[in-house]
Amino acid sequence: MKPPHRGLTTLAFTGACAMVALAVSIQSSAQTAPASAESNRFTPSALRIESESAPAALDAGLRAVAPEPTPRGILREAPAAFDNRTNGFDPQGPTFDSIDENTVVALRSYNDNRFIFEEFETEADGLGPTFNAQSCRECHQNIVTGGASQVAEHRTGRMELLQFVESVGGSLIQSRSTHADIFERVPFEDSVSTLRISTNTLGAGFIEAIANDTLLGIRNAQPAAIRGTALEVAVLEANNARRIGRFGWKCQHASLESFAADAYLNEMGITTPLLPEENTSLGRNVGYGTSYDRVADPEDDGVDLRAFANFMRATKAPPRGAITPAVRSGEALFNQVGCNGCHTATIRTAAPGTRINGGAILVRDAVGNKIIHPYGDFLMHDIGTGDGIPVLPGAEFASTAGQIRTAPLWALRTRNRLMHDGLSFTKQEAIARHAGQATAVKNAYDALTAAQKDQVLAFLDSL
Repeated sequence: MKPPHRGLTTLAFTGACAMVALAVSIQSSAQTAPASAESNRFTPSALRIESESAPAALDAGLRAVAPEPTPRGILREAPAAFDNRTNGFDPQGPTFDSIDENTVVALRSYNDNRFIFEEFETEADGLGPTFNAQSCRECHQNIVTGGASQVAEHRTGRMELLQFVESVGGSLIQSRSTHADIFERVPFEDSVSTLRISTNTLGAGFIEAIANDTLLGIRNAQPAAIRGTALEVAVLEANNARRIGRFGWKCQHASLESFAADAYLNEMGITTPLLPEENTSLGRNVGYGTSYDRVADPEDDGVDLRAFANFMRATKAPPRGAITPAVRSGEALFNQVGCNGCHTATIRTAAPGTRINGGAILVRDAVGNKIIHPYGDFLMHDIGTGDGIPVLPGAEFASTAGQIRTAPLWALRTRNRLMHDGLSFTKQEAIARHAGQATAVKNAYDALTAAQKDQVLAFLDSL
């Protein structure tokens, strides 16, 4: 087990609630799939399928939305800033809607969890034996802790009888190791290879609080030609109950605790009660009991895992840049050519008190009834840039190989490596790569005048 943390002002995370998933039966335009990690395969739960009711996306627009009384309570804009401060989420104390005298309590909890999110792991903590990073912040820091970065992971495999087969030991090839003789290299037989750049986690608590029915409403409102796929995935901390996935480039996770457990194992090599089995090195056992790993599993007892999740839940959404007349005109053109068909501008989170992630926790006031502007639909689409790797191997999941989650465009102005692989370096290059379901939209953009394109780019630069 990892030693206890030192230097924390409080230990609010130790009392954080365990999360469970409330799942929904999805009739998607493509086969749905459970979530996965490199050393685990999740099976559907026998829990009853339920829904999380909430309205679909709100109308797009740049105007500020004033507090609006609804049957579900007061609707407010989500707090947005690059300031390393809490959105008001408090995993232990009383919930509250605004930042008031309770802020100091919530801020202490937030800072404690941020400390753990930023902490560097060592071999004594269970790091490795194969891994990609030594802390969450190493991959998620721009402009503040929790943001996206240029760091990418590497996944490979091969095709056999027209089906994708993962590389030995799983599709993820870890780029670091604690011992030279177990360093992973890509097998010569692997003909499918891709990078997946780290994703933004700022505002992730609001994304987690989006109801299943809201995502289904967005999907159902999309024209058939661009309709996305809503994936049912297993929520690990809920006995594999099912919920619509929304985190990761393949929408492979629906809760932040599951997302964190996957990253802790597959990016840092640290096992937890949710994922207690160590990864291999290209199929070779390098876990506890070998000379490469001297820390018994699970290497973290779940405390860090909940701290990671609660930190992400407490982050503010990425803020907008300056909104000029050119930006307003650019957004109108962005909508006119159809980019907003997938890059949904405005979404409302579920009401405080709504049970999510299987029903074990309620949506907190800090993230409930909030209006967010992610410019993404958290659905999977085939826009011709898919990485060739399905959510899981096998014929039933083959259709997901060419699909990628719509990239939320908030905080776009802080990135210079774009698309899922980070291999587009300008907005123009990224737009040019759109094909498949995005072909008609790209053609409409190409038909704009040079001046109009400049306005669209000015709008993107404001996100």
